Amino acid sequence: MNSDRKVINPNIIGIVGSYRKHGTIDTAVSEILEAAAQKEAHTEKVYLQDRHIEFCTNCRHCLQAPGRGECLLNDDMASLLDRIEAADALVLGAPVNFGDINALTRRFLERTVCYSYWPWNSPAPIRSTAKPKKKAVLVTSSAAPRFIARWLMVPIKTLKELASMLGAKPIGTLWIGMVDPKDSKLSTRNHQRAQQLGADLAKLS
Repeated sequence: MNSDRKVINPNIIGIVGSYRKHGTIDTAVSEILEAAAQKEAHTEKVYLQDRHIEFCTNCRHCLQAPGRGECLLNDDMASLLDRIEAADALVLGAPVNFGDINALTRRFLERTVCYSYWPWNSPAPIRSTAKPKKKAVLVTSSAAPRFIARWLMVPIKTLKELASMLGAKPIGTLWIGMVDPKDSKLSTRNHQRAQQLGADLAKLS
């Protein structure tokens, strides 16, 4: 997003990293996007499970030049990153699995290493000084109560790393605790929070 202009109808893309369509994460991401759409934002939702994304092999081929490097793997990652780069804001959703984001979303996260710069003649990666150009909302869920899970689990920290790799700065989070796999309906409080986060994304400039 160009910081010198006001985005009248921002493009917002939601990434659903859950294994369950119509589950809690999907429902929350959808409600955030719907709230943004009510404010005349253009929205799109992507399910990671529907995309062919290979595991990163740590070959470092993509790290040899500044900017987004070219990956040797032939899958859907490049086209997905093209769509994300064209967006003005993101919604990143992933459930907790073993104290952190699930494997599906971590596989996606590891492939965003292509935005790093680590030439062979450098002993360590060279950090980018570019400021985030997008805004993001982070969504996670856990079987444990939210107030307990936030002390013991780190999905929000990992989702912040993902947002950073994608050039986005989080403006808010939604953590849904005590998830019932048989009931994906959001509580009144979480529904209101999702509505507010979606409205906040839609009015970004």
